[in-house]
Amino acid sequence: MAPPAPRANLDPDLDRREAEAEVAADRAIADEAFAADLAETLAEDFGDEAGEGAGPVVGELARGAALIRELARHAPTGPGVYRMTGATGDVLYVGKAKSIRRRVLSYARAAGHTNRIARMVSLTMAMEFVSTRTETEALLLEANLIKRLRPRFNVVLRDDKSFPYILITGDHPAPQICKHRGARTLPGKYYGPFASVWAVNRTLNALQRAFLIRSCSDAVFESRTRPCLLFQIKRCAGPCTGEVTAEAYQRLVSEANAFLSGRSRAVKEELAADMEAAAEVLDFERAAVLRDRLAALSAVQAHQGVNPSGVEEADVFAIAQAAGQTCVEVFFFRTGQNWGNRAFFPRADRSLEPGEVLASFISQFYDDKPVPRMVLASHALPEAALIAEALSAKAERRVELISPQRGEKKMLVDNARQNAAEALGRRLAESASQMKLLAALAEAFALPRPPVRVEVFDNSHIMGTNAVGAMVVAGPEGFRKKEYRTFNIRSADITPGDDFGMMREVLRRRFARLMKETPRPAEPQTAQQTAPQAAPADETADAADSVSAAEAKWPDLVLIDGGAGQLSAARAVLDELGVEGVALVGIAKGPDRNAGREHFFVTGREPFMLPPRDPVLYFVQRLRDEAHRFAIGTHRKKRGRDIREGGLQEIPGVGPARKRALLRHFGTLKAVEQAAMRDLEAVAGINAETARRIYDFFHERGG
Repeated sequence: MAPPAPRANLDPDLDRREAEAEVAADRAIADEAFAADLAETLAEDFGDEAGEGAGPVVGELARGAALIRELARHAPTGPGVYRMTGATGDVLYVGKAKSIRRRVLSYARAAGHTNRIARMVSLTMAMEFVSTRTETEALLLEANLIKRLRPRFNVVLRDDKSFPYILITGDHPAPQICKHRGARTLPGKYYGPFASVWAVNRTLNALQRAFLIRSCSDAVFESRTRPCLLFQIKRCAGPCTGEVTAEAYQRLVSEANAFLSGRSRAVKEELAADMEAAAEVLDFERAAVLRDRLAALSAVQAHQGVNPSGVEEADVFAIAQAAGQTCVEVFFFRTGQNWGNRAFFPRADRSLEPGEVLASFISQFYDDKPVPRMVLASHALPEAALIAEALSAKAERRVELISPQRGEKKMLVDNARQNAAEALGRRLAESASQMKLLAALAEAFALPRPPVRVEVFDNSHIMGTNAVGAMVVAGPEGFRKKEYRTFNIRSADITPGDDFGMMREVLRRRFARLMKETPRPAEPQTAQQTAPQAAPADETADAADSVSAAEAKWPDLVLIDGGAGQLSAARAVLDELGVEGVALVGIAKGPDRNAGREHFFVTGREPFMLPPRDPVLYFVQRLRDEAHRFAIGTHRKKRGRDIREGGLQEIPGVGPARKRALLRHFGTLKAVEQAAMRDLEAVAGINAETARRIYDFFHERGG
């Protein structure tokens, strides 16, 4: 019997898609091999994580289980949230349950737990319970508490930077379009989130060309007497000087809101119809304007990246795990456009499955962000229906949560998964390099172990004015910008320009507060316990166990920008406070302030230099330069604020709130000086008596 004839290929793109699938499979295999090789390298260089694979002491586990069994007697039987706390009152774990008592009793066994649960039970000293009306409310409360309390054994989303949005204001007759970050308290309509400011700026530029909405502030708008440059280059309709009627401008604003709300096709069809109508009546100038607006809208929708045709509004989540670390890549799609993506590296125990991590991540992610109509996930989520119900309750409309298996949505998820794997690979490579640098730094400065936390201090001032101190923090994962601190120099005993006195004040305030809020454990931990082994201490739950919460906030090494004098001043402060176990190093700039010729000062050693091309030298220079940049930036902001506010601070009855109100209303100090009494009284918070004082202050001074 003759073999069947081969079936005709009716899909001309089939071969291309099969080839792409083979390439993607090969890349995934290569990524897995890279992660395995890197994990092996980390283990060889730094050893296994402290405590990995070792469970708690049997007696401690039995004690914890007995305590939980006793506490469960008083636990509610309905839905709610429970918190497990340790000996120092720190929250170990936050969980939710349909029946709190039944869930808590599941921890009361003295055996049969995973290492993670067993450690958690053995450390538990108390529990708190909060009842809710439904399990959905419990899930929302759990996500809120995890983000706020950052428990040690939960998946913790480290999201220290808010997302930017586009805002079309609603408190002005001629609304403004601008980018916005932070709390959404201003009246108006917000669109986003965008993954980066770059994505916002790119979209704003296109929207200005398409809808001609003003971007200037209200103060600038009120002060205009003729159209600005944006009107000349056709990026603004010119409502400030009446170049467009109020009705026509409101129509432009309505079109922009419709486009950003997802009705882009209707807006484009309406513009196309208007363009054709203008051409028919030979109004070619108006037709050209409409043509340019249509081109600008097409530019918004045709920017680089994956732009799905069948997904109007969705967030795409994909997870990758390797070497004990986790990366979640998030893509944002609005109005059928890709509004960018961002990689997150949540803290998660390595024993958790990808779906468990992703479920907890998504629940926390939307705690302070608007929920789209669709959420796509790379893995099936436990309790997906409950999470979808909670998101729908938050959004007050139906939210679809799916893990697609085919089609365009699957393609979006696969693209996000590939980006997650690549971002995690880069992160692992950077972590390995950073840990090697910290190990080399410990060797160069004769430290007992590689530092987990490095603090760098610097001062900035001009002839003693607007003096500030700055502290930057670095660790195995790089700079920890959320932990940077500034210090306004406020001691009246310090002579202006006394760098030694400024450094003493900064260090005294830093370590006095640290000793008060986070006392150091009486017995220092061993090098094996505190050294950054296979992963950064705050990158995984296992590594977090190796460093106590108090110990993690104390620096192992303090770098001072200065020579022997600065080092002596710093050492005197630490001795005065009784601080021990913190290494101090002074960094003095080389001759002619040349980088690469720095001298290092360490107590008990002669000043020394590092080889010119030593990676440790470059690393220390990076740390010092970051502290210098941060200090100078803070000083400039303070100096600019003082210059901007000028004499306002000398006027009786004018405090910070009224200063801000005046500057917000008039725009500049010069405008405040020239304002009439009636104009001053029109400012919110300024009564007739205060207005008279302000007017008299400037006019008496001017006279």
